[in-house]
Amino acid sequence: MSVETRNPLPSATEEVKADLRAKAQAIIARYPAGKARSALLPMLHLVQSVDGYVSPEGVAFCADELGLTKAEVGAVATFYTMYKRRPVGEYLVSVCTNTMCGVLGGDKAYRTLSEHLGVGHDQTTEDGSITLEHAECLAACDYGPVLTVNYEFFDQVDADRALEIVKRLQSGDRPQPSRGARLCSFKETSLQLAGFIDDRDGATADGPSGEPTLAGNRLAERQGVSVPGFDPNTPIKPVPPKAAMPPPATAPKPAADGKPAGDTPPADVRAARKQAAKEGRK
Repeated sequence: MSVETRNPLPSATEEVKADLRAKAQAIIARYPAGKARSALLPMLHLVQSVDGYVSPEGVAFCADELGLTKAEVGAVATFYTMYKRRPVGEYLVSVCTNTMCGVLGGDKAYRTLSEHLGVGHDQTTEDGSITLEHAECLAACDYGPVLTVNYEFFDQVDADRALEIVKRLQSGDRPQPSRGARLCSFKETSLQLAGFIDDRDGATADGPSGEPTLAGNRLAERQGVSVPGFDPNTPIKPVPPKAAMPPPATAPKPAADGKPAGDTPPADVRAARKQAAKEGRK
């Protein structure tokens, strides 16, 4: 199907469709010729940025653009949890309920939010504003319990704090995450994950490392623990090429009478071994 006749997402306007096609081609252009299928992951985020989930039309669009089957695209889209197969609200609230966060209060925070919102795991409120999910791990054990809103972190969140955050979202406010950039919508987040810059004020942010992350460093400083010979100011030098090695020994040529000539290595190998032995005695 040609680019002109393709109908990527029936629910989108013609302007959105044209922009989608242009962005898809920009993503594919990042990869070497003949490797277009490597663009599938950002392409799935791209189509998710249009409808708020990876729709059947989005799967077909990715397959058409990349020369894949819909089964191949669907297999990837159903493997990774960040690709949603049902419409997601403006805010995806993920509460870590894995062991560390769970016992510290994550389980209670999730139950509190579920009761307040009237939804369970992977369900969206009737007004379409919030989708709730419990996450197996958000890779922030040193800040547990944690939750994320569109993958931005809110650290050391108990049930009351979690409820406050969600109520602010429902009121139209966007609370500042503990670390990272300001909140944006789930669709905007998906576009960023597809590799496109967010030009909003405060869309990118760098902050100091939190105390839980630095706890090990602080303890090492107090105990005088350091890596022997480590100098953080040591300049990075290119790795020198490996020393030339003698060519591998070749099979001995048969003698004139057809019998093996013995296991004597070739002259160049014998010379290399002799030189190595001489250097070793110095």
